[in-house]
Amino acid sequence: MAQEQEKKLLDKHTEKHFTAGEIVRDIIIGVSDGLTVPFALAAGLSGANASSSIILTAGIAEVAAGAISMGLGGYLAAKSEADHYMRELKREQEEIIAVPDTEAAEVAEILSEYGIEPHAYAPVVNALRKNPQAWLDFMMKFELGLEKPDPKRALQSAFTIAIAYIIGGLVPLLPYMLIPVATKAVLASVFLTLIALFVFGFAKGYFTGNRPVKSALQTALIGAIASAAAFGMAKAVQK
Repeated sequence: MAQEQEKKLLDKHTEKHFTAGEIVRDIIIGVSDGLTVPFALAAGLSGANASSSIILTAGIAEVAAGAISMGLGGYLAAKSEADHYMRELKREQEEIIAVPDTEAAEVAEILSEYGIEPHAYAPVVNALRKNPQAWLDFMMKFELGLEKPDPKRALQSAFTIAIAYIIGGLVPLLPYMLIPVATKAVLASVFLTLIALFVFGFAKGYFTGNRPVKSALQTALIGAIASAAAFGMAKAVQK
């Protein structure tokens, strides 16, 4: 009877967890910088009275360079994480072979931290001793808190960040493609980019579990401050 009630409760309760955290993080990094950096560059050049064609040329060059740089940074970060995992994996393998009793004691200590009594965790320790791979997986996850990285993660991260940066970077440059007069294009760029930053900030807050409206306002404010600073500095230098 109790098992039937538990099954009914589990059937009614469906947990919704967001499992694409790494991809979303890469998209957030790419779009955030892609919207902000070219936006500030275009505003700064507009403040220096550059023409739309010059601003567009400089902006596209910055987007290309930024996408490569950000993508490479994402690749190196993911590669470093994978290398760290492999180093720890090798060290743990050597310890299980060299000092199995010490490692078994560490397993017992970990299980005791979860409130498991000695008479209950002793069979688990013995079972892990007979299965080195399971023992190694246990130590990597519960002792070191490390999950095995996806071997495709580095390239995936680089590609995702670079594409997200390009998409974000083209938004503030779009008005300069359509409006030949820079003084008019910059106004359209500010309006379009602030809307994009607001929408992006809202989506970021929604997917990361933060308050979407607050995230949207903060993201738009940061972009506005960056562009205003670049525009003001360009005007000051020009004078």
